[in-house]
Amino acid sequence: MREIKYIVLHCTATDQDAKPESIVRYWKEKLGWRHTGYHHLVEANGRINDLQDIEIPSNGVKGYNKNSIHISYIGGKDEDDRTVQQVDSLLRLVTHYKRLFPEAEILGHRDFPNVTKSCPRFNAKEEYKHLTQ
Repeated sequence: MREIKYIVLHCTATDQDAKPESIVRYWKEKLGWRHTGYHHLVEANGRINDLQDIEIPSNGVKGYNKNSIHISYIGGKDEDDRTVQQVDSLLRLVTHYKRLFPEAEILGHRDFPNVTKSCPRFNAKEEYKHLTQ
């Protein structure tokens, strides 16, 4: 099993009705990525799409993927527009991984050095701090 140091939250910076298939296709065809950007992708209705086994690093944060699990919600184009269902699914995923990897730090993409994005459009460290106490 990989050593996991970070549980990282993201947004796709798209409209909430973007399709998981089109997001994955963009990574492969436009960016030329061999692996996905995230391990899990949460739709507006709360459906969790498992995109990649957590044993395989994804392309979530350049320089930090070797030791990270990446979770994203579809949306966040201009603001934190998560639905109640997305909030619930994200919490379930983060809680699950925090139990598996209790020493892992929960961060948003924007919390890493040299990242200029506002992804995931909410403060992940603050939102999930109750899981680290």
